[in-house]
Order: sequence, then C-alpha cells, then structure tokens
Amino acid sequence: AGEGAAAGDDIDPELAEIFCDEAVDILVNVDQAQNRWRSNLSDTGAVQELKRALHTFKGGARMAGAASLGALAHATETMLTRVEQGALPADVPLLDLLDEVHDTLAAAVEQVRHGRPVADVGALEQRVSGWGSAPAPETAVPETAPAAAVEPVPEATATPAVEVETRNPAPAVAASAVTEDDDTTPWEQLNPEARPAASEPAERREQIRVRTDLLDNLVNYAGEVSIARSRMEQQIFGLRGNLSELAQNVSRFRDQLRELEIQSEAQIAYRAQQKGVDSLEDFDPLEFDRFSRLQQLTRSLTESLHDLSTIQGGLSTFAGEAEAVLQQQARVNTELQEGLMRTRMVSFSTQATRLRHIVRQTARELGKRAQLDIKGADVELDRNVLERMIGPFEHMIRNALDHGIESEARRRKLGKPATGRITIDLRQEGNEIVVRFSDDGAGLDMDAIRQMAVERGYLSADSTLSDEEIMQFILMSGFSTAAKVTHISGRGVGMDVVHNEVRQLGGSMVVETSQGRGTTFVINLPLTLSITQALTVYVGDQQFAVPLSAIINILEVPVEEINNISVGDKPLLHHNDQVYSFMQLGARLNIPSSSARHNGKIPVLLARSGPREVAMQVDGLGGTREIVVKSVGPQLSEVQGIAGATILGDGKVILILDVPGLWLSDDLLHLAAPVTAEGPVPEEEARQPVVMVVDDSLTVRKITGRHLQKRGLEVITAKDGLDAVEKLRDHRPDVMLVDIEMPRMDGYELTTRVRGDARLKNIPIIMITSRAGGKHREKAFSLGVDMYMSKPYQEDELFANIDKLLQEGRAQP
Repeated sequence: AGEGAAAGDDIDPELAEIFCDEAVDILVNVDQAQNRWRSNLSDTGAVQELKRALHTFKGGARMAGAASLGALAHATETMLTRVEQGALPADVPLLDLLDEVHDTLAAAVEQVRHGRPVADVGALEQRVSGWGSAPAPETAVPETAPAAAVEPVPEATATPAVEVETRNPAPAVAASAVTEDDDTTPWEQLNPEARPAASEPAERREQIRVRTDLLDNLVNYAGEVSIARSRMEQQIFGLRGNLSELAQNVSRFRDQLRELEIQSEAQIAYRAQQKGVDSLEDFDPLEFDRFSRLQQLTRSLTESLHDLSTIQGGLSTFAGEAEAVLQQQARVNTELQEGLMRTRMVSFSTQATRLRHIVRQTARELGKRAQLDIKGADVELDRNVLERMIGPFEHMIRNALDHGIESEARRRKLGKPATGRITIDLRQEGNEIVVRFSDDGAGLDMDAIRQMAVERGYLSADSTLSDEEIMQFILMSGFSTAAKVTHISGRGVGMDVVHNEVRQLGGSMVVETSQGRGTTFVINLPLTLSITQALTVYVGDQQFAVPLSAIINILEVPVEEINNISVGDKPLLHHNDQVYSFMQLGARLNIPSSSARHNGKIPVLLARSGPREVAMQVDGLGGTREIVVKSVGPQLSEVQGIAGATILGDGKVILILDVPGLWLSDDLLHLAAPVTAEGPVPEEEARQPVVMVVDDSLTVRKITGRHLQKRGLEVITAKDGLDAVEKLRDHRPDVMLVDIEMPRMDGYELTTRVRGDARLKNIPIIMITSRAGGKHREKAFSLGVDMYMSKPYQEDELFANIDKLLQEGRAQP
C-alpha cells in the first residue's frame, strides 16, 4: 500500500479480482451519470444515480480491503448529499472535481488489478470533504493532475475473457464479513438485496467468463463448417448436373431401344412371311416366342434400361434428401454463427469512459476545456473491430484537441462556447457501422494542405483538384501541415495509420471540413470481421469478391458506349444524368480481360469509394453469396485494393477487393485508364483464346475441357449441335472441336450451319471422331472443316493443331 490514506489498505487477493471487474462497470455508470448531469444541472435523477453507484463502489472497496478508495467514494457521496440538500451549488467546478474523482478511482482500480500499490488519494479526499467550506478553486483545470488520475483508464476490451450470460438464476454468495460503517450496505455482488428495487433486473442471470481466444476459435470453426457446407452444396449441385445428363441419356437410350425393338420385330415378321408357317399358321411369329438372337438382346436391354432408370430415380431421391439435410444444416449453422457473433458483439458504450478520460486528460495538459459527446453509444460491433479502433480513436481525440479545437480565449473571441465539443456519432446501416467523428474547432487549412502537396510533388502547381480531393492528402503517410510536431499529436501525422487500420478492417474513411467550424471524419466499419455478403465477379480468367456494402448498382453497358468513353487520366461514364469516374478493373489489376462473357454488353459496378461513387468494368458476374472472411497475412494486407480472402464451395481461394483501395495508386489520385491514348487494346491481346467443345459424351467434354483449361484456354461446352447453335448466338469462340455422331444435330449439320453464317464462317473447326474412314474424312473437308482427328487422339497433337489455327487466325486481316 501507498502512504497516507492508502496506508490502511489491506487488499484481499481473492476478492480483488471480483472487485475490479465490478468496479469497471460501476465507474462506467458513474461516467454516464456525470455526463447526464453536466448536460442538465437540474437533473436530480443523475445525482441519485451517482450516489447509488458510489455507494456500491464504497462497499466493494471496503470488502476488498481498499479502504482509501472506499473513503474517497464515501466523501464524494457525502458531497453529493449536500448538493441535494442545497448546501452546495451544482456548478462547473463541482463537475470538474467529480471528473477528477472518477479518473483517480479508475486509475486506482487498475493498480489493484495488477497488484501495484494504490496511489495516495488522501489529498483528493480532503479536497472533496472540504468542498464548499473554503473558497472554490479556479474554473480552469489544474495543469498537473495527481499521478493516479493521469494513468490510463481501464480498457474494458483488453481483459482476456468475456462474459457470457445464461438464464440460470445466480447462486447466492455468502458474505464473510460486513463493514462496520452503519451507513454502508455490503457489496452488491455479496448482497444482492442492496440494489434498489428500481434498478433490480427482471431476471438475475449467471455470468461465466470465457477466454477470448477460445471464443475466437469457436467462431473460426463455425466458419470452417460454413465452408465445408458450401463445398458439399457445390458437390450436390454437380451431382444434380450429372443426374440431369443421365436422365437425358436414359431418355435417348429408351427412344433408341424402342426403335431397335420395332426393327427387330419387323425383321421377324418379314422372315416368317418369306419362309411360311405351316403348322403354326394360327399363331403370329411374335406370339409364339419365335425370337431371334437380336430380339432377345433387345429384351435384355429393355430390362437393363429399367434397372438404369430405377438407379437414376434412387440417386435423384438421395440427392433431394441430401439437399434437404443441407438446408436444415444451413439454418442451424446460421443460428450458431449468429449466436457466436452475438457473444463477440460489445456495445461502444464500454469504451465511452476511456475516451472521455482521454479527452479530460489531454485537455488538462493543453490548458483547454473540451467535452466528448457520444451518440448511439448502445450500437454494438465486433469486439475485435472495437479493440483495433480504440487506438485510432484516441489519436483522433488528441489530434482534435491539440490542433483542431482552439484555446478558450480564442473561442470566446470567435463567439464560440468556451468548452470545445468532440462528437462521436454511431449508427448501424445494414452490415456496416458508420462512425462520424467530428469537432467544432478551426477545421482544416485547405491552402496549407495544397501547398504542402505541391512541395512534396504530389500535385502540380496548376492542378484544379477540388477541396474534397485535396483533403484526402492528409491520409498519406507522413503528410502534415503542422509547424511542429508535439508529443500529443500533429494534425495529419499518424492519420495514415488510422486510415490503414480502417482499410485493413475492410472499412473506408473520408474527411469533411468547414473552415472555422470543424472537421468530420466519416468511418465505415464492418459489423463483423468473420462473415459478410459479397458479389463474385470475373476479371479475365480470375474470380474476385466485392463486398455488397460497397456496391450501389450493377449496369450492363453496351460495348460501343464503353469504347466511346473519354480516355486519359480520368475516363468518365455517364449514367442517369450523373458522371462517374471509370476504371477497367482488369487494367487496374494488370489481368488480361476476356470478352467471351460479354454478349454485346459489359457489366459495370457502381460502387462507393470514399465520398464519391465510381464505376468499375468487370468481365462477368458470379452471383452473391455469404462468405467467410480470411486474413491474407501481413504481406498481401499491405497491397492496396485487397481486403482479405475467402474459400468458395469448390475449394478455390479468391481475394476480396477493397474498392477505395483500388482507386488509390502510388500518387493517391491518379486513376488507371481502361484504354490507352492510341485506342482500345486489341481483342486478341485483351483476352485468352476461347475453345468450344461439342460432343454428346459428358466424359469427353469434361476431360477435354480440363486439359484445355490447364493450358490457359477458356472453354465452352455443348452436348450436341443444336446446343452449340444456341450458345454460338452469345459467344464467338476462336476454335471449335466437333464430334460427328450426336443427337438432334450431328457434326456435319453443325459445320454446315457455321459455314453458312456470316458472323461465324471464319471460325476454325477441328473434327474429332472415332470414324476414321476416308468417306467421313472427305465429307468433313468438303463441308469446310479445317482439321480432322481420330479418337483416341494425342494431347500434344491436339494442342499443336489448336495453336496453329490460332496463329493463322491472328495473322488474318
């Protein structure tokens, strides 16, 4: 124990931890009540709440052996009683003294938690006890606060465990001792009856402590279960596709078998007519079972077809049952994830006391007066998000007090209230938390920012950037307009750290300012770091995910309009009387684009990038899905434009794009143009070659397509000639691989259709078939086939032929 008042402390280690946990919650209530009272000095309810909280704190401190803290709380409670009786005025100096008491108690609780000696609080207790009997101190806050008051307030989110509530009634805890002071009730946790009836909860709940790392692991395991379920859904989807193919094959088999039966029966009847049936003239040949070997085989095939249909039906039933189970598992898994997410969600109010302490401490050091207002403090967000953002919030508070809010004399001269105001306004919008951090200070000096940007070479002297764009420079590393850097802050110094932290969390940050009125930082943060809704998009042959919260709209823009977009450093897209900055995502990521999916129109995303709306061209859309966000590590997390990664149902790992980061290149505001000044990129260089495989065999289509994809080619498959004709309406492949014998439309008919179409007639065709006879080969070449190959073929020979045809196609004018 320390000297003076702390000399009588005899802290019980067994009760200290319980006392500290309870004290943190009590001091949060004290802070909230003080702010209520400060905003309305006639609020008697706030005074009652203050007294009640201090009374509870006093009992707990004495039970734990921290007599000096109990004495300070008792003296403060007595002072508040005198205020209620009218013996003391409720004024600003009194509230400042209460703030000092709160900060001192908070720092002392941290000392008890870590087993350190409690600082001397005797002098502060004497000031509180003698308040009003001596001349009131100056309104200004003393430059140097007691040592205990300047220590950091306990960090609620820094504890290594979280509390999980259950519905079980709390067991009674036997009190081993009571305090001797008649006016003190025992600690609430040891004597629940001490809590006034008005604040008694409707239902007592037992609380257990769970390590945060264990809870994080459970959340990760739930995410892995979601990924496994997605992979199973993908496999069931593939099974459904195979069953559909099987059903078509069974149907075709049934038709062919029926035709075979008709032909075999006709042959039997014909032979019977030719030979005559002397002794069996009263019987039809078929009625007398006078079957040939062919007829017997057709009957066997009919039975096999029936068995095959039965197996197909059984597989379809099993697939349906599996889908139903997966749907049920999806519901359970969603409830599990939401439950685990709720255990990780904490109210922002848990950090309100700490942030107000930072405001008071920094203002005290600077000789200024400031007040922190928190709106929407009951908004809940992910514990990890809150933990990572508390440091940036503290920096922004110091920044605002040091270089934003003016001195008291300056504010009076400007006609502003003497006390500066910092406001943190939180609200939930969908899957995002929007934080507006503002002060009523002098605002940003736009001329100074522009001049510094020019001096550092970020901006040319004759640049015409708007103030909105100029403000973004303060988010750059090391950028500052301050004449000197203090130990507290420097407006701009360290803001790049705040911005990077927000960006790594998958959020965005923009700056708004008004000269002489203040500055506002608008921060968008994800509600949770684990799960989000995203839209998958294709860029070339690669797939990416874009958070749905960043997407405003999806357009389909004609290719001609894209080609007519003005080029240069800032290409623009006009839509609905609005102008959007335009970016070709493939050019920004340095990925060759593909036009195989375009169908005459190109998908364009309208998205939010900080304070503005922008347009991004992609090559294709893959649909929306709920994804589990995975960290990409320190190497990739530093790359602008990457927010994380996720695992799809087929096991593929794709990156999650950060839209604001994509628009911040090395010089911050330079935008990547989709085309060069010389004109559009040639289509042959802008995309990979596309090969269409037309074959009625599912095995051939899959194996051939897999081999082609391994060689970096895009593949389109068709199950017969008619299916190929349908797909050729939307796509124009570079090469076609065609089989001869196919249902509905064979390879010869397909080749004739292609060669007769002005748009398709120049597509090279390689005919691959098991028919190796000269007659089939001659017919193929007569119809316009470029190459003819027999099954089974050699892969190297096939790829050599494809490469040769592609080169000849590029060489054509």
